[in-house]
Amino acid sequence: MRDRLILLPGWGLGISPLEPLAAALQGLDEHLRVEIEPLPALASTDPEQWLDELDACVPQDAWLGGWSLGGMLAAELAARRGERCCGLLTLASNASFVAHEQWSSAMAGETFDGFLAGCAADPRQILKRFSLLCAQGCSDPRGLSRLLLAGAPGSSDDVLMAGLQVLAQLDTRAALQSYRGPQLHLFAGLDALVPAEAASDLLALLPDVEIGLIEQAGHGFLLDDPHGVAAAIQAFLHESGDD
Repeated sequence: MRDRLILLPGWGLGISPLEPLAAALQGLDEHLRVEIEPLPALASTDPEQWLDELDACVPQDAWLGGWSLGGMLAAELAARRGERCCGLLTLASNASFVAHEQWSSAMAGETFDGFLAGCAADPRQILKRFSLLCAQGCSDPRGLSRLLLAGAPGSSDDVLMAGLQVLAQLDTRAALQSYRGPQLHLFAGLDALVPAEAASDLLALLPDVEIGLIEQAGHGFLLDDPHGVAAAIQAFLHESGDD
């Protein structure tokens, strides 16, 4: 189904940050069906269980995409499905969210440990901090942060904690290298959660895929400029659909 795109959201904030982008994409192409699939509401910290759940409910033979954690899960699902996935696009998604020896352009481990401890102590407060970091570098950080927080679905503390632990474990480098379909990865130059350097590191890992860096943008760029992001995605879908 080359006319169907499934988008997966990021951690903690639900599907609302993706809704303006989905609407903008529909406005550009009336034949494109854009659906947002919520992340699994699991207390499991095993990424494979999250992927099993997504694999069971996300339609086959569609384009897969996602923001942040959603993009990482989309990458793993695309690799799992192979030819049963039309293509992959990720928005502000790092190959590894937490830095390690083989991938340094990511959040420092100590910083992420602070997130985990904060989530265990006061999940609502850490969600507020996360929304502020998502909005940093965007045109109206305070307004965007409030918008992100207002749309958050109120997930249980166990699900929020599990999502962070899944985020910490994922390393999508092997999945991205094994998936042979078309790929587009968009990064933000002022992202407070995914360093801009991750774009060049990913290009070195995947020299044959499309990677873009939106210079004056933060982690929440898909909500800050949904029409601009939709235009880039639509161009990619159209170009990839011509082969």
